Amino acid sequence: MSGHRSITETERAVQAKLSGFKLQREQMAAVANIHRAAAAVRQHLENSVLRPHELTWTGFVVLWVLWIWDDTETWSVAEEAGISKGTLTGVARTLESRGLVGRAPHPEDGRRVLLSLTPEGEELMENLFPAFNTEEAFVASRLSPEECLQLADGLRAVVAQLEEHGEQRRQELLAGAEPTPRRSGRRART
Repeated sequence: MSGHRSITETERAVQAKLSGFKLQREQMAAVANIHRAAAAVRQHLENSVLRPHELTWTGFVVLWVLWIWDDTETWSVAEEAGISKGTLTGVARTLESRGLVGRAPHPEDGRRVLLSLTPEGEELMENLFPAFNTEEAFVASRLSPEECLQLADGLRAVVAQLEEHGEQRRQELLAGAEPTPRRSGRRART
Protein backbone atom coordinates (compact mmCIF):
# COMPACT_ATOMS: atom_id res chain seq x y z
CA MET A 1 0.00 0.00 0.00
CA SER A 2 1.34 3.42 -0.86
CA GLY A 3 0.15 6.99 -0.62
CA HIS A 4 -0.73 9.26 2.26
CA ARG A 5 -1.16 7.63 5.64
CA SER A 6 -2.74 9.41 8.56
CA ILE A 7 -0.90 9.99 11.79
CA THR A 8 -3.22 7.46 13.47
CA GLU A 9 -2.43 4.78 10.87
CA THR A 10 1.29 5.47 11.24
CA GLU A 11 1.18 5.27 15.03
CA ARG A 12 -0.68 1.92 14.84
CA ALA A 13 1.89 0.53 12.38
CA VAL A 14 4.77 1.69 14.59
CA GLN A 15 3.15 0.11 17.65
CA ALA A 16 2.72 -3.19 15.82
CA LYS A 17 6.27 -3.18 14.46
CA LEU A 18 7.92 -2.24 17.75
CA SER A 19 5.71 -4.16 20.20
CA GLY A 20 8.53 -6.56 21.07
CA PHE A 21 11.07 -3.81 21.86
CA LYS A 22 11.65 -2.33 25.29
CA LEU A 23 11.37 1.37 24.50
CA GLN A 24 10.59 4.71 26.09
CA ARG A 25 7.39 5.10 24.10
CA GLU A 26 6.21 8.47 25.39
CA GLN A 27 9.52 10.09 24.46
CA MET A 28 9.52 8.31 21.09
CA ALA A 29 6.01 9.62 20.38
CA ALA A 30 7.03 13.16 21.38
CA VAL A 31 10.11 13.25 19.13
CA ALA A 32 8.35 11.51 16.22
CA ASN A 33 5.50 14.01 16.40
CA ILE A 34 7.90 16.96 16.59
CA HIS A 35 9.33 15.73 13.29
CA ARG A 36 5.91 15.04 11.72
CA ALA A 37 4.51 18.39 12.82
CA ALA A 38 7.58 20.30 11.61
CA ALA A 39 7.45 18.61 8.20
CA ALA A 40 3.69 19.17 7.82
CA VAL A 41 3.90 22.83 8.89
CA ARG A 42 6.85 23.48 6.59
CA GLN A 43 5.10 21.89 3.62
CA HIS A 44 1.87 23.83 4.27
CA LEU A 45 3.63 27.18 4.63
CA GLU A 46 5.82 26.61 1.57
CA ASN A 47 2.82 25.65 -0.57
CA SER A 48 0.50 28.38 0.69
CA VAL A 49 2.30 31.63 1.53
CA LEU A 50 5.91 31.20 0.41
CA ARG A 51 5.56 29.77 -3.10
CA PRO A 52 3.68 32.79 -4.51
CA HIS A 53 6.77 34.82 -3.51
CA GLU A 54 9.09 32.19 -5.03
CA LEU A 55 10.59 31.43 -1.63
CA THR A 56 11.65 28.13 -0.14
CA TRP A 57 11.41 27.48 3.57
CA THR A 58 15.17 27.93 3.91
CA GLY A 59 15.11 31.19 1.95
CA PHE A 60 12.34 32.49 4.19
CA VAL A 61 14.23 31.51 7.35
CA VAL A 62 17.34 33.35 6.12
CA LEU A 63 15.22 36.44 5.40
CA TRP A 64 13.62 36.10 8.85
CA VAL A 65 17.00 35.94 10.60
CA LEU A 66 18.20 39.04 8.76
CA TRP A 67 14.90 40.83 9.40
CA ILE A 68 15.17 40.20 13.13
CA TRP A 69 18.94 40.69 13.62
CA ASP A 70 19.85 43.19 10.85
CA ASP A 71 23.46 42.97 9.56
CA THR A 72 24.72 39.51 10.52
CA GLU A 73 27.85 37.50 9.75
CA THR A 74 27.32 34.54 7.46
CA TRP A 75 28.35 31.95 10.06
CA SER A 76 25.75 33.36 12.45
CA VAL A 77 23.00 33.40 9.82
CA ALA A 78 23.76 29.76 8.99
CA GLU A 79 23.71 28.80 12.66
CA GLU A 80 20.45 30.67 13.36
CA ALA A 81 18.82 29.15 10.27
CA GLY A 82 20.03 25.63 11.15
CA ILE A 83 21.85 25.16 7.84
CA SER A 84 25.44 24.68 6.75
CA LYS A 85 27.53 27.59 5.51
CA GLY A 86 27.62 25.90 2.10
CA THR A 87 23.82 25.82 1.94
CA LEU A 88 23.70 29.44 3.08
CA THR A 89 26.06 30.44 0.26
CA GLY A 90 23.65 29.15 -2.37
CA VAL A 91 20.55 30.54 -0.66
CA ALA A 92 22.18 33.95 -0.09
CA ARG A 93 23.29 34.13 -3.75
CA THR A 94 19.74 33.40 -4.89
CA LEU A 95 18.26 36.01 -2.52
CA GLU A 96 20.96 38.49 -3.55
CA SER A 97 20.22 37.93 -7.26
CA ARG A 98 16.58 38.76 -6.52
CA GLY A 99 17.60 42.01 -4.81
CA LEU A 100 16.40 40.88 -1.35
CA VAL A 101 19.77 40.47 0.40
CA GLY A 102 23.01 42.40 0.24
CA ARG A 103 26.48 41.37 1.29
CA ALA A 104 29.33 43.52 2.54
CA PRO A 105 32.77 42.90 4.00
CA HIS A 106 32.97 43.01 7.79
CA PRO A 107 34.32 46.44 8.84
CA GLU A 108 36.99 44.87 11.10
CA ASP A 109 38.00 41.89 8.95
CA GLY A 110 37.52 41.87 5.19
CA ARG A 111 37.61 38.07 5.11
CA ARG A 112 34.34 37.96 7.02
CA VAL A 113 31.04 38.77 5.30
CA LEU A 114 27.94 40.50 6.60
CA LEU A 115 24.51 39.85 5.14
CA SER A 116 21.60 42.27 5.40
CA LEU A 117 18.17 42.82 3.93
CA THR A 118 17.89 45.32 1.14
CA PRO A 119 14.98 47.76 1.22
CA GLU A 120 13.19 45.32 -1.14
CA GLY A 121 13.85 42.46 1.28
CA GLU A 122 12.59 44.53 4.19
CA GLU A 123 9.42 45.42 2.25
CA LEU A 124 8.86 41.76 1.32
CA MET A 125 9.10 40.64 4.94
CA GLU A 126 6.79 43.42 6.14
CA ASN A 127 4.20 42.39 3.55
CA LEU A 128 4.71 38.61 3.76
CA PHE A 129 4.89 38.06 7.50
CA PRO A 130 1.26 38.94 8.33
CA ALA A 131 0.09 36.27 5.82
CA PHE A 132 2.65 33.84 7.24
CA ASN A 133 1.35 34.49 10.75
CA THR A 134 -2.25 33.98 9.60
CA GLU A 135 -1.22 30.50 8.44
CA GLU A 136 0.60 29.88 11.74
CA ALA A 137 -2.73 30.63 13.44
CA PHE A 138 -4.53 28.26 11.05
CA VAL A 139 -2.02 25.48 11.74
CA ALA A 140 -2.46 25.85 15.51
CA SER A 141 -6.23 26.48 15.43
CA ARG A 142 -7.13 23.20 17.17
CA LEU A 143 -5.19 24.37 20.23
CA SER A 144 -6.40 26.95 22.72
CA PRO A 145 -4.13 29.92 23.42
CA GLU A 146 -3.12 28.22 26.68
CA GLU A 147 -2.30 24.97 24.86
CA CYS A 148 -0.23 26.93 22.33
CA LEU A 149 1.81 28.40 25.20
CA GLN A 150 2.19 24.97 26.84
CA LEU A 151 3.35 23.49 23.54
CA ALA A 152 5.81 26.36 23.03
CA ASP A 153 7.16 25.84 26.57
CA GLY A 154 7.56 22.09 25.99
CA LEU A 155 9.39 22.61 22.70
CA ARG A 156 11.56 25.28 24.31
CA ALA A 157 12.53 22.68 26.96
CA VAL A 158 13.53 20.22 24.22
CA VAL A 159 15.71 22.87 22.55
CA ALA A 160 17.24 23.88 25.91
CA GLN A 161 18.12 20.23 26.65
CA LEU A 162 20.02 19.98 23.39
CA GLU A 163 21.66 23.40 23.72
CA GLU A 164 22.83 22.66 27.25
CA HIS A 165 23.68 18.95 27.04
CA GLY A 166 23.58 17.81 23.41
CA GLU A 167 27.28 18.27 22.68
CA GLN A 168 28.30 16.41 25.85
CA ARG A 169 25.91 13.58 24.96
CA ARG A 170 27.30 13.39 21.42
CA GLN A 171 30.83 13.21 22.82
CA GLU A 172 29.78 10.35 25.12
CA LEU A 173 28.04 8.41 22.35
CA LEU A 174 30.97 8.82 19.94
CA ALA A 175 33.65 8.29 22.61
CA GLY A 176 35.01 11.77 21.91
CA ALA A 177 35.34 11.24 18.15
CA GLU A 178 34.15 13.80 15.65
CA PRO A 179 31.01 12.83 13.73
CA THR A 180 31.67 11.28 10.36
CA PRO A 181 31.06 13.65 7.44
CA ARG A 182 27.54 13.70 6.06
CA ARG A 183 26.99 11.74 2.90
CA SER A 184 24.41 12.22 0.22
CA GLY A 185 23.27 8.62 0.52
CA ARG A 186 25.08 7.59 -2.63
CA ARG A 187 27.66 4.90 -2.50
CA ALA A 188 31.24 5.96 -3.06
CA ARG A 189 32.49 5.41 -6.58
CA THR A 190 35.16 2.76 -6.94
